[in-house]
Amino acid sequence: MATVKVKYFEGIGRRKESVARVRIMQDDAKTFVVNGKTLEQVFPSALAQERIMKPFVVSGMQGKFSVSVKAQGGGMTGWADAISLGLARALVEFDAKMKSALRKEGLMTRDPRQVERKKAGLKKARKAPRFSKR
Repeated sequence: MATVKVKYFEGIGRRKESVARVRIMQDDAKTFVVNGKTLEQVFPSALAQERIMKPFVVSGMQGKFSVSVKAQGGGMTGWADAISLGLARALVEFDAKMKSALRKEGLMTRDPRQVERKKAGLKKARKAPRFSKR
């Protein structure tokens, strides 16, 4: 029995502590799977779904690929932005002509912001305990 090899394009996206490995394939299924679940199950928020699908909308490729994502670390916002960056990188791997359009929308840039560490003597990174003179 011969197995069918499906050609896929991969992109890795990161945001905060989240890492998303995104694979896009041109096949007939046209599914969007995140960690074995559908996109709607993992991201019920329409805003998060819109943010994830933005690379497809900008490049005009919505509905042309099946997407498989493995996301780990961080939370939902980090996952959404990491998936978006991974999708943009995978689309550029598929067709390099899309890069300028995706870059104009800011989809090819990794967000460098990280959580600031807590400092000694403070409650959080910058929040000091309440001061009392007496």
